[in-house]
Amino acid sequence: MFGSAVAAGVMDVEATVVLMKKEVLEREDFNATLVANAQELLSSFQLVSATVGDPNDDNRGVVGEKAYLEDFVRKLQAIASGESTFRVTFKWVGEHGIPGAVIVINEDSSEFYLKSITLEEFPGEGRIHFDCNSWVYPQDKYKYQRVFFVNKTYVAAETPSPLQPYREDELKNLRGEDVTGPLQEWDRVYDYAYYNDLGDPDKNASLARPVLGGSALYPYPRRGKTGRPASEKDPETESTLPAEMDIYVPRDERFGHLKTDDFRVSTIKALIQSFFPVLQAIRDNEFDSFEDVLKMYKGGLQLQVGNNLRIDELRERIPFEMIREMFCAQGEGWSLKFPLPQVIQEDTYAWRTDEEFTREMLAGVNPVIIRRLEEFPPVSKLDENEYGDHKSTITAAQIEHNLEGMTIEEALGRNRLFILDHHDSLMPYLNRINDTANKVYATRTLLFLRDDSTLKPLAIELSLPHPDGEQHGAVSEVYTPADYGVEASIWQLAKAYVTVNDSGVHQLISHWLNTHATMEPFVIATNRHLSVLHPINKLLEPHYRDTMNINATARQVLINAGGIIERTFFPEKYAMEMSAVVYKSWNFVEQGLPADLIKRGIAVRDSKGEIELLIEDYPYAVDGLAIWSAIETWVSDYCSIYYPDDKKVRDDAELQAWWKEVREVGHGDKKHEPWWAKMETVTELTETCTTIIWVASALHAAVNFGQYPYTGYHPNRPTLSRNFMPERGTAEFAELEMDPDKVFLQTITNKLQTITGVSVVEILSTHSSDEVYLGQRDTAEWTADRKALEAFERFGAALRGIEAEIVARNGEGRFKNRNGPVKVPYTLLYSTSGVGLTGKGIPNSVSI
Repeated sequence: MFGSAVAAGVMDVEATVVLMKKEVLEREDFNATLVANAQELLSSFQLVSATVGDPNDDNRGVVGEKAYLEDFVRKLQAIASGESTFRVTFKWVGEHGIPGAVIVINEDSSEFYLKSITLEEFPGEGRIHFDCNSWVYPQDKYKYQRVFFVNKTYVAAETPSPLQPYREDELKNLRGEDVTGPLQEWDRVYDYAYYNDLGDPDKNASLARPVLGGSALYPYPRRGKTGRPASEKDPETESTLPAEMDIYVPRDERFGHLKTDDFRVSTIKALIQSFFPVLQAIRDNEFDSFEDVLKMYKGGLQLQVGNNLRIDELRERIPFEMIREMFCAQGEGWSLKFPLPQVIQEDTYAWRTDEEFTREMLAGVNPVIIRRLEEFPPVSKLDENEYGDHKSTITAAQIEHNLEGMTIEEALGRNRLFILDHHDSLMPYLNRINDTANKVYATRTLLFLRDDSTLKPLAIELSLPHPDGEQHGAVSEVYTPADYGVEASIWQLAKAYVTVNDSGVHQLISHWLNTHATMEPFVIATNRHLSVLHPINKLLEPHYRDTMNINATARQVLINAGGIIERTFFPEKYAMEMSAVVYKSWNFVEQGLPADLIKRGIAVRDSKGEIELLIEDYPYAVDGLAIWSAIETWVSDYCSIYYPDDKKVRDDAELQAWWKEVREVGHGDKKHEPWWAKMETVTELTETCTTIIWVASALHAAVNFGQYPYTGYHPNRPTLSRNFMPERGTAEFAELEMDPDKVFLQTITNKLQTITGVSVVEILSTHSSDEVYLGQRDTAEWTADRKALEAFERFGAALRGIEAEIVARNGEGRFKNRNGPVKVPYTLLYSTSGVGLTGKGIPNSVSI
């Protein structure tokens, strides 16, 4: 609460304002320091009382006189490059009480980024800080005044009454209840829409895509509304924008005040507009050997393209240094060179071993799919009336000799059998996918858990729909490990088909759907219903940073019809549609790590309720549980400050409106699910916020920042397959016997597909210089609440301790899954990272 009353009479209140002009952010040298005169920034500032209402204005907080920026304060020019500090002197009447908000009016012709306003020494109150962090456009762009609140924390019912109407107005403005038509960059509207902007039927009928969301057939989380008109040829589809234009997201959600993140997204767009059209002209589009692939990282891969394109012309077409550095002249052509992925830094061929194949299921880029096998042979949940019998054809005779003396029943009973199952989710789409240039199987991979916690592959089952019709079930072939001759080559191909499945499921489900897409409704609902003064807004806001923006970019160039995902992953044009079908089984509660591990049979609760892992050396789970526990403790400590009992949760009107809209609108296709928390207890609030933070930070980090270290070398994680397994007696089989490496490479991605995929995952796996990591905030004064700050300090200390423990575990030789044959330590859940392709670090949010 605010302190004692202040002295009567008019007084001067000195303040500092920290801001950045748009022009600074648009400079080539974005680290340049702004040198400007206050007179160049025509903006006014008015204090609003938190303790005294104006009887002539419905008792809204009384508003003081306008004050203007004074001289640029060089000695305070410090906080960050591009930021400038100015002095402001407010004339304030003591009888007006203590300020709790500031009205800011931009009277200039262009926007600026307002970081903070600080009253250095307000009589009787001390330092009063306003953490603004927002773009302020010229006032003629708004139908209301921009108001910024003090960095104190209140649930709605406890807000000082003079500030209450300002709080309510701000939420109404963010909901955009009076805004119609296409939303503009200065609009601050958070609203929902279906995923109906992925297709482009106006350009080509082949680019039409179904609407995702709002139907039982294709349910989906909602995305941010843009208000663009419908396409001409399909009234259900929103019209598209060219790649060089930005899709609307609220301005404060857009990269720009963080220049390097904006740079990464611009680089992706440059790839689409300049780089990929050039690659389409590649004449020799096949890798002939693994040595040919390695040239991409060692020495440079020489590319022959048509149209006599010169290297200098190519560089002119590619405006971003990040891409230009990939190219160098080589003879009469030009060559391409990428950073060496971690998976081949120590050993060029260790990725081909069975041990590494299985280790990556526990410590790779997609460690969230493997589950314990509960019955043998594996069964299917597909509807037999529609799809027939899909029970696995793997027999006891094929695997029992590899169970180290156990029977199948004994291995099941002792929790030694596991499965990587990509059968049911893919089978309904195989006929359609295999009508394209891609040729894939639905796969099941059985695994045996050794005493040292490593996994041994037992069998791989490759399945296709029955040729007489899907209703007749599957046609399957089972492959078992082999070390020599053509059988070893067949086994390597079988593993590649499994990895192709896993790569697609990783990108579409583990990564896109389960982090990017499912988080966006929480971002929207929070801004619509939880004031910046609300404790849960302050808790969750860092975990939403830039999510809407990267998702909008993805809809424009990555997951759209004809985009990167469709070009480089096996489901092709069915990619997003498949993710919608998988969303049918999405369960928010199961996104929490303990619940996920228990669901997959990887963990159980002991007699004390503690999580016990059935795979002791499961790096993702071991490190993740430590991170989860730290988040849970922090959230519990924080929430207990503001919610001492369950009644406080039930009585919080903003909180209840937020949670209702998350369930009934943001995830509206799942609104009738019984697993949603009722949000009636402190425990439910704590568990919900813990899960949101886990998904946005650690889960996303675990499935994103290992992309280049593992997928940057495509033979290790191919994203599509172009040929089926060669059959004995055919010319293809004879070629497999003669040159197995060439057949392997001609089965997976070609040069164009590989270069396209590697280029994008390099950008997506790169940490920027201004990343804010878990346990950090981008401003030290995010709250004035001492108890909250102390709890946050404990959280940061806990994370630093966990990182030290991970380092120690990675150094212990007994944990074989932590480094594996490729000698890549499991670092994805280190809490912090340096800049670049580090393969570690947990940013606060789904920001790339």
